[in-house]
Amino acid sequence: MDWQNYINDLTSASLNLIEQMGVWFFILGLWSFVWKGISLWKAAQNKSKSWFVFLLVVNTVGVLEILYIYIFSKKLNKTTEEPESEPEITEQL
Repeated sequence: MDWQNYINDLTSASLNLIEQMGVWFFILGLWSFVWKGISLWKAAQNKSKSWFVFLLVVNTVGVLEILYIYIFSKKLNKTTEEPESEPEITEQL
């Protein structure tokens, strides 16, 4: 009957591991959800359809989203900004 104790111990250890993993998966999912939301918002504001779709489809657990927010979206803003036009000087006769 020693094998029954072994199976009971193995089962309880497995359930404990699954419970712990569930907590970590929830935290990881929440982390990813927040960063994905922020990055999608920025991509929409920048009118970057390709980035929006890419960030929506690909799940990188927040890594690509953070890179987009702090690196790529700022580069896009610099390249899409229109240069300021100089005021025209008109001569009065």
